[in-house]
Amino acid sequence: MMTPRYLTNSFAVTSQLSVEDIAEAGRQGFRGIICARPDAEETGQPTAAALELAAVEAGLTFEMIPVRTGTLPESTDIDRARVTLKGVDGPVLGYCRSGNRAGQLWALAMADSLAADQILAAGRQAGLDFSPLTTHQQHASATRAPAAGSSMRRFDVVVIGGGAGGLAAASGMLRRRPRTSVAVVEPSEEHFYQPGWTLVGGGIFRSAQTRRAEASVMPKDADWVKARVERVFPDDRQVLLSDGTTLFYEILIVAAGITLNWAGIDGLSETLGRNGVTSNYRYDLAPYTWELVQSMKGGNAIFTQPPMPIKCAGAPQKAMYLACDAWRRKGILNQINVEFDNAGGVLFGVPEFVPALMEYVRTYGIGLEFSSRLTAVNGTRKVATFERKTEAGIEQVERPFDMLHVVPPQIAPSFIRESGLSDDSGFVAVDPGTLRHKSYPTIFAIGDSAGTGNAKTAAAVRKQAPVVALNAIAALDGKPPVATYDGYGGCPLTVENGKIVLAEFGYGGKLLPTLPKWLLDGTHPSRLAWYLKKDVMPLLYWEMLKGREVMVQPTKISRG
Repeated sequence: MMTPRYLTNSFAVTSQLSVEDIAEAGRQGFRGIICARPDAEETGQPTAAALELAAVEAGLTFEMIPVRTGTLPESTDIDRARVTLKGVDGPVLGYCRSGNRAGQLWALAMADSLAADQILAAGRQAGLDFSPLTTHQQHASATRAPAAGSSMRRFDVVVIGGGAGGLAAASGMLRRRPRTSVAVVEPSEEHFYQPGWTLVGGGIFRSAQTRRAEASVMPKDADWVKARVERVFPDDRQVLLSDGTTLFYEILIVAAGITLNWAGIDGLSETLGRNGVTSNYRYDLAPYTWELVQSMKGGNAIFTQPPMPIKCAGAPQKAMYLACDAWRRKGILNQINVEFDNAGGVLFGVPEFVPALMEYVRTYGIGLEFSSRLTAVNGTRKVATFERKTEAGIEQVERPFDMLHVVPPQIAPSFIRESGLSDDSGFVAVDPGTLRHKSYPTIFAIGDSAGTGNAKTAAAVRKQAPVVALNAIAALDGKPPVATYDGYGGCPLTVENGKIVLAEFGYGGKLLPTLPKWLLDGTHPSRLAWYLKKDVMPLLYWEMLKGREVMVQPTKISRG
């Protein structure tokens, strides 16, 4: 039976895991597994491959860093452990035969960020003696590369962020100008197709379909810099990284995404993933959403949407519609009270799409609460607290729930504001057409980081990427911008399994359809079914990352 011994709140060790232990680790809140034990050390030992498969099914990161018994980890093993620990969004569980080698990996990986007495104390707390590592650490320090802060590198283009926007922009530049030196700054070893998480929560996708190794999607001619950005110094064209390295650039592209502020709702972090509280906005929680949908027999199901801006404004509703569709198919929808609490004042920001959505609201019997913001969650009591605007003023309302789907408030990454790059919203202050910074002509932004009025969706990145690539190349040549972004954002609102309301619009709510009406109005159901196939949209996404202007045609995918 798995018995974690915690060194810190974010790392624990244990003895050899079984396949069954992996799922239990996920239930206990772990988000990653480090295997420090080589295969075949003893008879009957589960293979790392079998455990990795179980980890993928449980939505956990799995990294094998084997250390032979009686030896200390190599420097490359320590570096891998350091990257893994920094890249996993949540607690990590390390294992070997006894837990000792996993603990040593952690201790050596943390030697550059924690004092020796802190590491020793953490070991003692878990019953591990790290004092023999002192000599090893001193030797490693003496032979290490230059101290933090002394390393400097120069590139034509530095891209901050290896998500959809960063990779699409980098790939687009390299396709058009192959000899450009491009660095992509991204600490994570994994890349996620985040739009697919809603479909995981609706039982249509498996979570593993939405995850790939970052190395597999990184442009082959780009220099992948595995670190976090601490600060940008735009007047000096410098980017300071978490490992002390300074990157010098001619052009900077900020594609750092948006930060999910889970702590912005009191009590939420403590109960996420249990007590009926879930969110499709996290890879590891989307399967729990579907688990809750399947287990519901009756009671109250509440779905929330925070104040704008958020990524994919349709995702909060899609989670609700897919759940209702599943309950309707099972014949139990009338036994479930479904409520949608939206901090905004309307169901959807573009009025043309509201009537079609309201038909489903009425069909599913959903209760709508506008100007209703989730402020606190008590998982033990199963009570959600909302701040609601009424004619009488602001009221605090408590609502009991059996299932609560939460979308957290969202803010810009802090380094944008701290570096003087932001507008009043905290996002990068760019011209909405050229996506170039209003004060720094060598800086561009793409995706969720950009301070533009468009919907923050992957579909928006599809249209932004060529604009940024073309304008960044022009800036490298000392020329003015040559391309303009119209604010396009697309949101395929999945209202039931196999049916969508496709919202496509630009700045000011202008309708910008890219698919022919006959494809969406049901007159050609076989072709609509092709569009809705669960493998088509991810394919379009992965192609977009390669810098290709992907267009959808009725019978094929065209790659520009």
